[in-house]
Amino acid sequence: MSGASGRAYLAIPGPTVVPERVLAAMHRPSPDIYDGALVAMMPGLIRDLRRLAVSDTADVAIYIANGHGAWEAAIANMFSRGDRALALATGLFGSGWAAHAQAMGVKVDVLDFGLRAPVDLARVEEALAADRDHAVRAVLVTHVDTATSIRNDIAGLRAVLDRLGHPALLAVDAVASLGCEALRFDDWGVDVMIAASQKGLMLPPGLGFVWFSRRARRLSLGSDLATPYWDWHARTGDVEFYRHFAGTAPTHHLFGLREALTMLLDEEGLGRAWARHAALARAVWAAFDAWSAGGDIAMNVADPACRSHAVTAARLGGGAAQRLRDWVPAHAGVTLGVGIGMVRPGEAAAGDHLRIAHMGHVNAHMTLGALAAMEAGLAALGVRRGGGALEAAAAAIGAA
Repeated sequence: MSGASGRAYLAIPGPTVVPERVLAAMHRPSPDIYDGALVAMMPGLIRDLRRLAVSDTADVAIYIANGHGAWEAAIANMFSRGDRALALATGLFGSGWAAHAQAMGVKVDVLDFGLRAPVDLARVEEALAADRDHAVRAVLVTHVDTATSIRNDIAGLRAVLDRLGHPALLAVDAVASLGCEALRFDDWGVDVMIAASQKGLMLPPGLGFVWFSRRARRLSLGSDLATPYWDWHARTGDVEFYRHFAGTAPTHHLFGLREALTMLLDEEGLGRAWARHAALARAVWAAFDAWSAGGDIAMNVADPACRSHAVTAARLGGGAAQRLRDWVPAHAGVTLGVGIGMVRPGEAAAGDHLRIAHMGHVNAHMTLGALAAMEAGLAALGVRRGGGALEAAAAAIGAA
C-alpha cells in the first residue's frame, strides 16, 4: 500500500513551500517595467525588507540570483583584490562563502569550528587581536549553516569586534535564518547581510538580497571587485526602477515578494513568526530525543541553544537516513533533505545523514505530519529507536 497519493510535502531546507497566495500573486501577465503598479511598489518593498532585517537605516540591494550570487555581491562590494577576510566556518556554507571570496582574489583566513559546534568567540577574539595592523577587512559568518543546522552568536561577534576596537566589517549569511528566527541587523551591529528568496521568504529561488550599513557603503567606495552588475551603489538610493536591477526586473518574483512580506510582517507579525519556528523546532527536537533513546539516532547539534529554529540536521546510523529518505516520498508523500557536507575522512557514510526543514510556510500539522511519516518509515524499515516520539512532539506543540 502506498500513502503517497495526494498533495506531497517538501520538507527540505530550500526551496520551501510556496503559499497559494504567493503563487496567485505571481500568476499574471508580464507588467510594464517603466511605469505603473510594479514601479510604484518598489519603495514599499525596500521599506519592508528593512523591517524584515529589523533595521531603520540599512540599504537593500536585490539581485536576480540565489544565495551564492548574494555571496558574490557582498564580496564584490566589500573587498578589493588582495584584501584579507576572516571566515568562520561551521559547515559547508561557511566554507563555501570563504571559497567564493578566495576565487575572487580575496586572501581568506579560515577558522574552522567543525560540524557540530558553533563559533568559539574566544578563538575569534584571539585571531583578531593578533591582527594588530587591522588587515582583516571583514569577518564572514553564517548565522545558520543550512548543512549542519548550527546557529552562531552574531551579537557576540559584534561584541568581540567592539571590545578589540577592530574596524572589520561584520558580514552575515542569513539565507537559512531570515524570517525564521530572531535576527536584528541594527541592534546586533551587522554591517552586511545576505539572504535569498527560497527559504523563510516563501518564494521560488531566484532573488538574492544584500543589506548593508552606512559604514559598509562608505568603506565599499574603493572596491575594485565591484563590476557593473554587482555594484550595490548603482542599485540603491534614489535611482529609477530599472537601475535597481541593472536591467530588466525579476517582475513576477517581485509580485510574489510583495505578497510574502505582507503575510509575514503585517498579518502574522515577525515576532510571531519567530515564535512559530521556535515551537516547530522544539517539536522536531522532542521527537529526535525520543528516537535517540533506543538506537543510533542523534541530532547533529547537541546544545539546543546552538540549534537552528529553521532546519534540523541529524544522523541515523547504518545508512538508515538514506533508507528513510527513500521510503517517505514513496509511501507517505514527504521529501526530507539530504545530508550535505557532513562526511569527512574517518566519519560516518553519507547515507547516515538527513535534514528536516521547519522553515517558511509551515505550521504544526505539517511538521507533526512529517514526523509521523518518519515514524512510519522507521517502523517499516525496522530501524531501532526509542518510543514516544510523536507524543513528545505533540506535547511540545501543546506547550507552545
